[in-house]
Amino acid sequence: MKKLLTFSLLLALVLGMTSCSLHDGMTHNLNQSSTNVVLSQDNYKIVQKVRGEAQADYFFYLGGFRKKGLIEEARADMLENANLIGSSRAVINETVETSLSTFCGIYSYVKVTVSAYVVEFE
Repeated sequence: MKKLLTFSLLLALVLGMTSCSLHDGMTHNLNQSSTNVVLSQDNYKIVQKVRGEAQADYFFYLGGFRKKGLIEEARADMLENANLIGSSRAVINETVETSLSTFCGIYSYVKVTVSAYVVEFE
């Protein structure tokens, strides 16, 4: 009986110390204002693929930005990497990916990655 109780407690401890991870991808534009660019003519070329990242740590679900704030931070990082100012470039096909990892409900780690293609008009 003592072995069964010890085994049960050990099993409960091992299962309680496991972690899980969730991933999500959004391929739509989350901006409230956007510019429509018609790419029906061959007057552009894809220059590069850019990405930006933001991350936050949470202890007991406290700390860090909420998801919307992380997306905004990652998007700002991506746009900074795109070098759009003073050029005839635009960002297209923006994708937002989120990753959530938790450990026993004590610690959580959220990472948001925003990526897009930069096109340059001739």
